[in-house]
Amino acid sequence: MYEIVVGIDRNENRARAQATELVEMPLDREATHVTLVHDFEDNPEAATVTQVGSVRRAREILEDAGIAVSLEGRTGEPAAELLAVADECDADLLVVGGRKRSPAGKALFGSVTQQVVLGTERPVLVCSDRTA
Repeated sequence: MYEIVVGIDRNENRARAQATELVEMPLDREATHVTLVHDFEDNPEAATVTQVGSVRRAREILEDAGIAVSLEGRTGEPAAELLAVADECDADLLVVGGRKRSPAGKALFGSVTQQVVLGTERPVLVCSDRTA
């Protein structure tokens, strides 16, 4: 089984781009499993991952393409939580959504994508929003 872990934020365009990129890859769909991870960082309302529209949209795209999907909701620092799920699943690939930010913006606000890329030895696919 080929295990893919995908970090999904609240942006539906990025989630759609990530899912579409996976669907377009030459994967054996019957031998591929994708775990969609959404990190709430702070979740005082006790929301569940199934309530997040971007997660639902990515799940639809992948399942419509015949790819098995599971959902994982976490609370904490997004990059650390995504890397933890990747370790738990022994992921073959991590997928994250990139944003257009200047180097100064990354330094000031941090970058989950950058933290994931630098925090693992697993392959990381960075997808950007195709509508931007």
